Amino acid sequence: MLQSLASNSCVRLIQNHKSTWYFVSLILGYLLYLVFGAVVFSSVELPYEDQLRQELRAVKKQFLVDNDCLSEERLERFLKKALEASNYGVSILNNASANWNWDFTSALFFASTVLSTTGYGHTAPLSDGGKAFCIIYSMIGIPFTLLFLTAVVQRIMVFSTRRPITYIHTRWGFSKQLVGIVHATLLGILAVSCFFLIPAAIFSALEENWNFLESFYFCFISLSTIGLGDYVPGEAANQKFRELYKVGITVYLILGLIVMLVVLETFCELQQLKQLRKMFYLKKEKPQDRMAILEHDHLSFTTVSDNAVTKSVDKTKTFVGVPTLTSSNDDPMIQ
Repeated sequence: MLQSLASNSCVRLIQNHKSTWYFVSLILGYLLYLVFGAVVFSSVELPYEDQLRQELRAVKKQFLVDNDCLSEERLERFLKKALEASNYGVSILNNASANWNWDFTSALFFASTVLSTTGYGHTAPLSDGGKAFCIIYSMIGIPFTLLFLTAVVQRIMVFSTRRPITYIHTRWGFSKQLVGIVHATLLGILAVSCFFLIPAAIFSALEENWNFLESFYFCFISLSTIGLGDYVPGEAANQKFRELYKVGITVYLILGLIVMLVVLETFCELQQLKQLRKMFYLKKEKPQDRMAILEHDHLSFTTVSDNAVTKSVDKTKTFVGVPTLTSSNDDPMIQ
């Protein structure tokens, strides 16, 4: 008997706090996914890092042997200065000296990566004034960009998703859920083709040292706003039409980001995903429930008031049976 009562109470507790348990499982799943990613990246990349370290040590040792007049301390200072400059996008190589990082087209490309929060990191402000302006520019520009993207995506969604789905539903009578799934799938395939596969083929042809996988990797990292900065187009020393190329990449990033948001919003409007998201949300208090709570409180207050009045009336009635004396002759004690 006690076991059945305990099991029933546990079942009721789980059912009453179902969204909380789903949310806790979501947190645990996310943490496990983070750990899984760390384990995979570490196991895959650590051997390559170790191999690269050994190769650099061997090259450095051989360089010092070939140039015995140069001390290791002087070489360390030189390499440190060169690496610091490289972190700001300035290279010491002769074939890279012709490319400027802060001409107009490069600055336009940098501004687009800042406002879209892609941030490749290959170029950074050198001066204190540039760093201060970057902070102010980002504080204003990033919310402005979010407003711009939201307005653009909302208008595009009307013509790319909502009207076609409604038209097919009313014209041929197909289910809106089925039409939405098919439409989202086709839209995703079209977006991947036009903004990942085709640009990857173009980048692999324009960039000498990029293969198709590296080009596709750049497209994904850029349009997902990860922006690792290990691959940045238009940085080759002999890049033809570099200014026009940089402007084209800027336009590609902005248009690609808009398309990615349209695709994500299209998938988010699917009924199945809406139900999935609601599993982890707090349940909103319905107006009927709120009115029921208010009515319950009102009834409770009324009941308490009525009980108080009844008790006061009862107390008054206890003294009603005492006769009222109108004269001294009515008092039995005197008689």
